[in-house]
Amino acid sequence: MTIAEVTRVHQDGPTEVHALDKVNLQVRVGELVAVMGPSGSGKSTLLNIAGGLDTPTSGTVDLAADAISGLDVKKRAALRRRKVGYVFQDLNLIPALTAAENVSLPRELDGVALRKARAEALEALAEVGVKDLADRFPEEMSGGQQQRVAIARALVGPRRLVLADEPTGALDSLTGEAVMKVLRARVDEGAAGLLVTHEPRFAAWADRTVFLRDGRVVDSTGDDPAERLLARSR
Repeated sequence: MTIAEVTRVHQDGPTEVHALDKVNLQVRVGELVAVMGPSGSGKSTLLNIAGGLDTPTSGTVDLAADAISGLDVKKRAALRRRKVGYVFQDLNLIPALTAAENVSLPRELDGVALRKARAEALEALAEVGVKDLADRFPEEMSGGQQQRVAIARALVGPRRLVLADEPTGALDSLTGEAVMKVLRARVDEGAAGLLVTHEPRFAAWADRTVFLRDGRVVDSTGDDPAERLLARSR
């Protein structure tokens, strides 16, 4: 996944707010990149644009051979279902669906047979340790259990890009570490991963960490010196 010169401007009355300002970021297959920064620095906006939930004001976003930022709404949605897994900060589970149905829904919408979609959903739920909750509804689960179901939904099927916005926020330390282990394993198996977190101990699972402030990349760790110097100079 490549983000090139991406700027996102929001209009607040007569005032323009630069949520992102000429951000450049590449996340390779097999690489997990953590994004850190203060509240309002543009972290969630970056994830939304990376996953095609939002479009940049300028710049481009490419996922493998697909130029996400150049697609219309319908085609972006189809691409997200096939290739992008997203753990939302507010989870976005559908209350009327069971855990297994929530997890299998993206696969069903993409044309996968119901039986196969459910089998994949159960496998993903088992990965995060909540297969026994498959037939429960979100209101019958704790916040931490709902969080793990949301993570299973992001991991189900052959996702090429996994985006996670504070995926350990509702979890205790032990469960949070277990979830990071699952995310790390999925990336090692051949996905690219982008993780927003405010916890250094979870960012430590990443190959490198990018720091945002006021919509700009101000520092990065774990990359090569040339890239780090470039990030500082923007």
